Amino acid sequence: MPAFLSPRMIGALAGAAMLSGCVSLAAEPPASLLNLTAADKAPAGTQRSGVRGQALTVMIPDVPAKIDVLRVPVQVSATEIAYIKDAVWVEKPARLFRRLMAETLRARSQRLIVEADVATSGSGPRLQGTLREFGYDATNGSAVVRFDAERMNAQGNIEARRFEASEAGVVPKAGNVGAALNRVANDVAGQVADWVLAE
Repeated sequence: MPAFLSPRMIGALAGAAMLSGCVSLAAEPPASLLNLTAADKAPAGTQRSGVRGQALTVMIPDVPAKIDVLRVPVQVSATEIAYIKDAVWVEKPARLFRRLMAETLRARSQRLIVEADVATSGSGPRLQGTLREFGYDATNGSAVVRFDAERMNAQGNIEARRFEASEAGVVPKAGNVGAALNRVANDVAGQVADWVLAE
């Protein structure tokens, strides 16, 4: 033992060594991460052009606290929320859903579609809203996505509409729920795209 270590220092080092075997400061990584994949995709080489004021800007939707996490919420009852074991998103659902809507719009139209976190003055028409449900309903075994959309045209007129899709009979396991949420999110994104492009 080096002479410059005092008994107090030796004791502290021994305690730290013992503690390191019992406590992990890093979270156990999940076996896999969930993601959303657009069913409708713009083909490679697709090109759009236009002026900023004409582009349709897709904003990140607002979300309640239960969705503003990387986990998948479970509606256990009218007043209880839990989370699916081992179900972890690659990033927060609001960003995933925004990207899915933008890609669906690009695939279905010739318009210039851009994504932005913050609306700027004179940015032109935009799509925004609130992602109210994005999870699993244990009361009926369903994956549910509910989006309150708002579209604003270049003149500043706003129209709002609620969109929803669900899939019943989903086993409450990470892979099953993730796949079902991907399908219903694509359903909702398609409904929103049809509504926006019919303007």
